[in-house]
Formats: sequence, structure tokens, C-alpha cells
Amino acid sequence: WPSIFSGLEIIANRVTFSHRDSGGSPSLFDLLVSLGRNHCATFALADLQAELDYSPGTMVYVSGRVLEHSVGPWLNGERLVIAHFMKDAVHERVGVPRPGFPTQSFFLELVGRKSKVRRQKKCRR
Repeated sequence: WPSIFSGLEIIANRVTFSHRDSGGSPSLFDLLVSLGRNHCATFALADLQAELDYSPGTMVYVSGRVLEHSVGPWLNGERLVIAHFMKDAVHERVGVPRPGFPTQSFFLELVGRKSKVRRQKKCRR
């Protein structure tokens, strides 16, 4: 399986009603890739009272278990979404503990920065 995600779903030309992903892990992010042609879809996050442009080529990472989300009707064109996700049941079945919640320091370390802890300067001699 060439993916870190345990599930993949393809959604074609469908409205996605407001929901939370019941089988998902609250500490993991789902990857949603919006594809298609000439559509003007909007990705809504009800809990945040936010609407995001969801045009073709958009990628969204969202904690689908935690945040209520939806995609309503779009104006024209073809809409395709590839949804990548992880299920808690898969982790439980194979005996892998659920990963912890990501933190700001985790992301800062990924981009080569430290969190609020200062690095010691190395003196050149």
C-alpha cells in the first residue's frame, strides 16, 4: 500500500452534506484533493464559520472527525475529489497506537525551526 493513509475515496459530482467523519481519528488530518473542470465549489467548515475556495487543484488538510465540513452545490463544470483518510479501527486492528495531536513545535521542526526554545550559538574559532 503506497500511502500513509488507510483509506481512499473518490467522490464525483456529488454534494457533500455537513458532517463529521465518525470513524476517523481526531488527532489525524484527512487530505482532500479537489479536481475537475471549471467548477466553483466552496468547502465549508461550519464550526469555524468559514467558507474556502475549493476550485480544481485545491488541497485541504482537515481533521474531519473534529470539524464539521461540507461542499454544497457548485455553479458549473465537473467536480472530482480524492479523499485520503485514516480510520481508528485500522490502527486498533493492527495494534498501532493512535498518534498524538500535532503541536506547533512539531510543524516548526519540520520546516527547520525550533519552537520557543532558543538554540545555542556555536562559536567559530
